[in-house]
Amino acid sequence: MDTFWSLFDADLAISTLGLIGVLAIIFMETGLLIGLVFPGGEVVFLAGIAASGAGAIALGEAKLSAPLLFTLAPIAAIVGGEVGYWFGKKYGRKFFERPDSRFFNQKMVRTVEKWLGKYGPRKALVFGRFIPFARTLINPVCGVVQLDRRIFSTWNAIGAIIWTEVAIGIGYVLGDALSTSADKYIYGVVGVIVLITLLPMVFEVFKEWRTKRHLS
Repeated sequence: MDTFWSLFDADLAISTLGLIGVLAIIFMETGLLIGLVFPGGEVVFLAGIAASGAGAIALGEAKLSAPLLFTLAPIAAIVGGEVGYWFGKKYGRKFFERPDSRFFNQKMVRTVEKWLGKYGPRKALVFGRFIPFARTLINPVCGVVQLDRRIFSTWNAIGAIIWTEVAIGIGYVLGDALSTSADKYIYGVVGVIVLITLLPMVFEVFKEWRTKRHLS
């Protein structure tokens, strides 16, 4: 039971479950609606730090293999995306017919659908990877709207590779740069990076607010 609950804490997932915990969170956040509650954004950055030279210092002996992490993380994200698409295509709209909760609400789904229509599947599947709730919802939404499988699989893979390699790479470089000070600054750095990934969503909300205000 303790092992299961560690999946909800990025630091614990890496320090107790290692590479398996990182891959499990990446898969579940991109493939299952339950992924909305997992800290995938934090995990990929922390995993990069754990694979760097400062990994043991920063995360209490949670040292990850860099070659394995950089190879397997995008695969986990790709497979997760394919599973999400399959669920959306198989179960359709009823896949999202559930009561609003602390972590899920219908507005999230409508927002992702709007982005998909506005920016097209290519941009949505790539940039959506960097936005927490979109990372989970974009794949089943593509299945619900019956997006062409070849287009989905191609851009799901491209988005998964870009997201994991960039996020892990930043953590890896920062881990080495911070060196012995990594344990002091790690959470501040991760917090700033996670906030940066939210900027596209904040910009979109602001733009929508300005449009509504102008029309009124």
